[in-house]
Amino acid sequence: MHEEYVIDGVKVEVIGVANFDREEARRYVEFVKQNPDTPDNFRLKYLRITAAPDGSVDLDYVFDGPKFERIRRITGYLTGTLDSWNNSKRAEERDRVKHGLDGVAV
Repeated sequence: MHEEYVIDGVKVEVIGVANFDREEARRYVEFVKQNPDTPDNFRLKYLRITAAPDGSVDLDYVFDGPKFERIRRITGYLTGTLDSWNNSKRAEERDRVKHGLDGVAV
């Protein structure tokens, strides 16, 4: 038994659970969302419900992290995106030496 649903934008996969319906999937989604351990600024993306040998179910879920905007400090000023910069300023930023961790893109 393998079923898939999309409940309020959350992909729900049900494996090995008999007599499972959409309403039960909705209740599991709400259960995970209302769990006190669920971070407020994270959105539930995926939920897998799997039958366990003892008759219970195991829940696996994935959250999307919060959206953020990169802020740069350049010559003493804080700026978000480089969209408002003119071509000369963009070229200056592109030509700068970038410092970062080995193997990690910056």
